[in-house]
Amino acid sequence: MMRWWPVFRRNFLVWRKLMVPSLIANIAEPLMWLVAFGYGMGALVGEVVYQGEPVAYLVFLASGSICMSAMNAATFEALYSAFSRMHVQKTWDGIMNAPIRLDDVLLAEMLWAAFKSLFSVTVILGVMLALGISHSWKLLLVWPILFAVGIMFSCIGLIFTALAKGYDFFTYYFTLFLTPMMFLSGVFFPREQLPLWVQSLSEWLPLTQAVGLIRPLFLDRWPEQVAMPVLVIAGYSLLAWGIALALTRRRFRS
Repeated sequence: MMRWWPVFRRNFLVWRKLMVPSLIANIAEPLMWLVAFGYGMGALVGEVVYQGEPVAYLVFLASGSICMSAMNAATFEALYSAFSRMHVQKTWDGIMNAPIRLDDVLLAEMLWAAFKSLFSVTVILGVMLALGISHSWKLLLVWPILFAVGIMFSCIGLIFTALAKGYDFFTYYFTLFLTPMMFLSGVFFPREQLPLWVQSLSEWLPLTQAVGLIRPLFLDRWPEQVAMPVLVIAGYSLLAWGIALALTRRRFRS
């Protein structure tokens, strides 16, 4: 059951040598979003209405952007880094010469992407706390939620890794799925401003469920709905993991 651990540890040891540039890449962009939109546009917008109450736009944006950061960090690791190890560097082939199955390698890649995502958002959350954006003790619950979010997007990303023939293939995923979801999931503005039919569709997006759990914690509230977001995140994760595993097995058989 622990045969995935050496693969996970191997990825960690390699990443440790490149930790500084990796962290800068994962952290700089979300912090720039926070500064540009939170402080820049936030000074113009002031407050937005969330669940019937006025909320400072900076807090509104911070709670959504940290979910977006977890999504992006897990996705980049599950796509580009995992594809490099699988297809370009042939690292997976070398690993499977040892008594380790393909399933163990894929599980290690999924958990590593989720862990790296959690590490990145922890640093971002630390910056947010230092800026005084929120000091609610409920933020302690953010870590397990964001780890689950990292697992979900890692599993989804591994589906496209199994299908990809080259790096250009990932453009479809970013352009047709991730980018629209960023704007439809309530990260930058309340979803209530969208047309009703768009709200209905966006309700089932994975990032929407993550934001719905995280944002109230930033506001020192409890989420109004817990069961449905948890079930949706778990459902996406299990379904995506099953598909990724089946596609990866088929790719290596062929």
